[in-house]
Amino acid sequence: MSLPAIGEGDGAPRPPHDIAHWAPAVTPAGVFRLVPVRREADLPLLTAWMNDPVVDAFWELAGPAARTAAHLAAQLDGDGGSVPCLGVLDGVPMSYWEIYRADLDPLAAHYPALPHDTGLHLLIGPANHRGRGLGTLLLRATAGLVLRHRPRCPRVVAEPDVRNAPSVAAFRAAGFRAAGEIALPGKRAALMLRERRPPAGVRP
Repeated sequence: MSLPAIGEGDGAPRPPHDIAHWAPAVTPAGVFRLVPVRREADLPLLTAWMNDPVVDAFWELAGPAARTAAHLAAQLDGDGGSVPCLGVLDGVPMSYWEIYRADLDPLAAHYPALPHDTGLHLLIGPANHRGRGLGTLLLRATAGLVLRHRPRCPRVVAEPDVRNAPSVAAFRAAGFRAAGEIALPGKRAALMLRERRPPAGVRP
């Protein structure tokens, strides 16, 4: 029997076990799976990715492993239902994702949140996986997984930095629509939405 998804049932945040049971997504680039992060085992890989200058330009987590560990602890031990995951493509870890309840996050103070909105943060780690259109493919796949496995989620929410033009473009190409700009601590963000049922006149 599968475990309940975060926010399903009584509406309270639940542990991250639901994502561990999600089926993989078959994409044109290969089979993609979200695997919840193992705090100690995955720390060296994530620390290496955070110290890549391209990643650090927007995540700002370069430095010793302790800095990445503190960030992971905030995700794993917080009360906002965040699930940090490795994105594994054809068996190879190549991206990092945070899937979280946007309506329970401080982000909700900056946009008109709906109950069970689910937010995404992501980075592609190895440089050889960037610039190949993988971001669009994996965003589309991940948004589809969220909407399929969390039936009470009305939409998937993202807030990439407006300066990160490739990221904003990837969200658009993956079926997200731009819903304006919002001022967040440390950045001005593009509010991107992927609705379960797009508004009238808006193509998914």
